Amino acid sequence: MMQQGSTPQILIVDDDPEIRARLGKFLSDHGLDVSEAGNGQEMTAMLRRKQIDLVVLDVMMPGDDGLALCRRLRMDNTIPIILLTALSGDTDRIVGLELGADDYVTKPFNPRELLARIRALIRRSGMASTPRMPRTRPPVHQFSGWQLDINHRSLMSPDGHLVILTSSEFDLLAVFVEHPQRTMSREQLLECLHGRAIHQFDRSIDVHISRLRRKIEPNPANPTIIKTIRNEGYFFTPSVELAADPVNERSPA
Repeated sequence: MMQQGSTPQILIVDDDPEIRARLGKFLSDHGLDVSEAGNGQEMTAMLRRKQIDLVVLDVMMPGDDGLALCRRLRMDNTIPIILLTALSGDTDRIVGLELGADDYVTKPFNPRELLARIRALIRRSGMASTPRMPRTRPPVHQFSGWQLDINHRSLMSPDGHLVILTSSEFDLLAVFVEHPQRTMSREQLLECLHGRAIHQFDRSIDVHISRLRRKIEPNPANPTIIKTIRNEGYFFTPSVELAADPVNERSPA
């Protein structure tokens, strides 16, 4: 995570040098520090050299495509990922989200839309460049033995282990704990996460919830914490309490 007050470090991974150059200039002109990579090998090298805060990853690339690289990143990294996908690539979008991508932008796209998505992810993941006044008593939400620390963006399991969440998984859980025991529609959840209306075939919320269930549900096949309400949305069943003390740092599970 970048230090407060510093410029967000963005890595564009695309095999087309012209697209990288044009997109990189646009994002740089709007206050972001942009690096480029043309393939997976260059991406890995850049991640080793620099502290990257967000990756913009094209799906259609020769060799290891964006989905393979997304999978590789998610093996040991929670860095936010935005996929660039073909306009008709519904499968690419769903598979990409299942592999751990946080968001996607379909081609052709307006660079301002991508910029808005990047800024939203940066803001949500606590990387905003504007310094914020720290709270003296960070809010820790407790539910069913779990503890979610909003300021430190950490989740502790009932047995005392930190559970690693992607940026979107954390933000989705945060929405639920702030709206417990009420039905949230897909439209409401997507608006809270991305600030945009849902499209007819946008199943990103379902994919993120599926991934989140695998991490917090005793039996993901029969969820008891996040229940599906047919034709309405999702219902977060536990009661939620606020604790005064932040979650203690421990080794990840």
